[in-house]
This record gives sequence, structure tokens and C-alpha cells, in this order.
Amino acid sequence: MYGITLEARSPPPTLPPVTDHTFHPSREAALAALSEFVPRAGRTYAEGRNFDHGPGRRDAVSQLSPYLRHRLITEEDVLRAVLDRHTPDAASRFVTEVFWRTYWKGWLEMRPSVWTAYRGGLGQAWNDVQTQSGLRGRWEDACAGETGIDCFDAWARELAETGYLHNHARMWFASIWIFTLGLPWELGADFFLRHLLDGDPASNTLSWRWVGGLQTRGKHYVATAENIAEYTGGRFRPAPGELNEDAASLDGPLHPDPIAAPERSRIDLRDYSALILHIDDLSPDWLLDDGLTPLVTFVLAPPADATPLKMSDRVQDFRRAALESTVGRLSSRLGRVVPCADAGALKAAVADLGAARAVTPHAPVGPVAEALTEVPAERALRPYDARAWPHATAGFFKFRKHISALLAATRGIEVV
Repeated sequence: MYGITLEARSPPPTLPPVTDHTFHPSREAALAALSEFVPRAGRTYAEGRNFDHGPGRRDAVSQLSPYLRHRLITEEDVLRAVLDRHTPDAASRFVTEVFWRTYWKGWLEMRPSVWTAYRGGLGQAWNDVQTQSGLRGRWEDACAGETGIDCFDAWARELAETGYLHNHARMWFASIWIFTLGLPWELGADFFLRHLLDGDPASNTLSWRWVGGLQTRGKHYVATAENIAEYTGGRFRPAPGELNEDAASLDGPLHPDPIAAPERSRIDLRDYSALILHIDDLSPDWLLDDGLTPLVTFVLAPPADATPLKMSDRVQDFRRAALESTVGRLSSRLGRVVPCADAGALKAAVADLGAARAVTPHAPVGPVAEALTEVPAERALRPYDARAWPHATAGFFKFRKHISALLAATRGIEVV
């Protein structure tokens, strides 16, 4: 196993305080952030997106992910706004990144057993942490940002203190976690899921698998000192030999065969009298606009069982506030609002409706979908997802061939 000798290291250096970036959990804040970013979605984004200059210096990237993850704004909101300002060719880099998020969700929808396997692997890794003192020490140091690797420790602190990391920093962090520190990738994915405001079961799990070489067989991402120095503008310069730059890919089972992607049901929303609101889709306006007039709306609290440990207070507070802001924004259209603390309370509340029928936006594979498993409700699939997900049958570059048609269906746009 590769790794630094933690017992022999000198005390970690004192790191400068992290400048907090505040994400306000509302659709209004999301739309304001989108409007601010749109002018930079073309050349500025394409040329600067890989550079991580640190908190407060990220003008080249959108930082829309916490809003998109909970669909305070939707992918279609973002694509329409960007392509109202830029040509598809000029914004192609950013458009592609939006579709990566869509691709990951579709890929996991058709292979839910990969999520189940991750949860199983995480349980085993957590058991190992509790029984192997060496592993526990390395894991604790990594989570606390006390490994002695300056860049890694700074990113660990930044993540814990702000709930956000630049995408390139996430890749470097995951690579160092797996290949230099020799820690199980599942524990790293869990660390991200507990702390990221945009922690998404599909994007997070599959991106960690990709870094380790499990997602694209034999192709892994190895962080190098040269790359880190270049794309942090020299903020960090790992010492020679500090990082394992000759790591081999992780080994694991082949991908399961894909199952059929979810399909849209032909339903008349006027026949439904209840809405279930959850953190995976906080823009249920499309259901209301299509005829749903709920007498009651059940609000499912953010699930806390996605991890064997405690979810970050910052993440749970963001999600609770996002739910509250959505209820406030749509209060005149939701009927009576009934908070449900967990899946059991939700199931009982829906059952009390008797013959009344409940509908909820489709929750992708993950904790919310698991919470809804036994709840008698219609899962309404967005047209955007229904069009895109079935194309996530193989690698992204095969999926990418469909982006032009997907954009055309969204807004009559063709990509050159």
C-alpha cells in the first residue's frame, strides 16, 4: 500500500482561514447566481474552468451545483439562460458539463446495484475503520486535514468549512485519498457526501469510481505535483515524491448490465390530491402547471441515513432551508402542508388519505428514492430526464452524440 508515514511527520502547518462562500437555499438566490454567471459561460468558462485559485476567486466557474443538485433551478433553466446569451458552440464546454450531471444520473438509474454495492462497500470500510487502528488513524487525519500534505489538508478544511470544493480540487483530493493515502474510495465518497452542499448520489459515487479506475476500466486519474502547481497558480507545490504518481487502477467487478430506464407514465394530474415534496426536486412547478392541485402537500425531511456517520450540519441546514423556501414560494398552490420527519411518518400520512392519490417528482437512485420505496405514490418523471437518461447506456462520449437532439427538444437549439 502506498502512503506517507503519518507517525513520523512533523506537525501540520497553520493554514490561513478559509473565506466562506455563502449559498442561499432558495430559487431566487439560484436564479440570481445563474444571472451573474451567464456572461462568463462562454470563453471565460472554457479557458478558466480548470484553475482553482481558492475561495472567493472562482469567477470562471458557475458554483451553481448546490442549486442544481436540489433542483432549486433545473438543468433546463440553466441551458436556456446560457444559450439565450451564447451560441451553442461558444458555450459548448459549459453545456457539456451540465449534461455530465444528467449522464451520471441516467447511468446509475439503469444500474442501481452499483449504488447498493457502494453502500455495502462503505459498511465494510467503516467496520474496518473501527477495528484497524492504522486505517482509523489515516482516515481521521485525512478527514481532519492533518495528513501533512498541504494542498490536501487545505481542501479538507475548505470542504468542511464551506460545503464546497472546485471540481478540479475534488479530483486531486480523491486521487490523493485513494492512491497516496491508500484509503478505501468508499470512505472518501462518504466524506464528500457528508459535507458537500451539492453531494449527489450519482455524480459523487460515479466520479469517485472514475478517479479510482472502476468506472472506465483501466483508466484512472492520478494527481501530479506539476498539475496541481499549474492549476492552483502556484498556491500549492507538492514536494518531489510526496504524491504517488505511479499508481495502478483499482480492481473491481465489471459493470452490471443496464436495466431499462424509467419511463414517463401517462397520468392526468387532475386525478391526484396530494403532492410529496423532497430534496431531490424542489421545482415541482411543472406538476402544478400541468394540472395538479393538491389538497395536501407532504414535506419529507432530508434523509440522514445516507452515511453511517452524521451528515454535516451545514448540509442538513441547507436542505431544510431549501425545503422551507420552496414551501414558502409555492404556499398558495400546495394546500395543507404536512411535515414528515422520516419515511415511516410519510408512509403513515399518505395511508391516512384513504382513496386519495399522491404524486411526487421522481427521485433518482439514492437515499430519497430508498425512503419512498414503500410509499404509495405515483413517481412523475420529468420530460427532460425521460429524454436523456435512456442514452446513458455506455460511456459519456456515446451519450454526448445525443446532446444536440436533447437541446433541440429543450428549446429548439442545435449544437454545431
